[in-house]
Amino acid sequence: MRGKHRELLRFVLVGGASFVITMTITYGLKFTVLTDKPVTALVIGVLVATVFSYVANREWSFRTRGGRERAHEAALFFLLSAIALGLNALPQLVSRYVFKLEQPYVGLLTQEIADFVSGVIIGTLLGTAFRWWSFKKWVFPEADARPRLLRGGGRDISGIPDDPAA
Repeated sequence: MRGKHRELLRFVLVGGASFVITMTITYGLKFTVLTDKPVTALVIGVLVATVFSYVANREWSFRTRGGRERAHEAALFFLLSAIALGLNALPQLVSRYVFKLEQPYVGLLTQEIADFVSGVIIGTLLGTAFRWWSFKKWVFPEADARPRLLRGGGRDISGIPDDPAA
């Protein structure tokens, strides 16, 4: 697997791990201390996962991309992640407060299914698509901006050997 596909696969794997972090925290809070604040629980879960995501995406998914100073890169990452967080929460906000898919208007099972579909499925898809596009466009804009070391004595794109004996 080469370049763009490898990046996308890694981005998806980081996203999967971030998803697990988000769900663990969201449902942990939603069913304990934030029972009346499901959107707040979702936002907290996404925020914690976003910190993990920055480190994992920078050091693994987009490890050869760059083009910005780290502070500028981090600021853009978190700004765009905040926009993505809004996109992630928007479907659940609409589900709960526009369509009234919450108790007492609907049963508990319907409310939880609506929360899952709107916040977890639709919101995650919207947020992920926006992140993929915006991170490549603005956060890590330049391909091959950082050297990539290859295994087995290979050379990175700048021609510097990864094996000192080579």
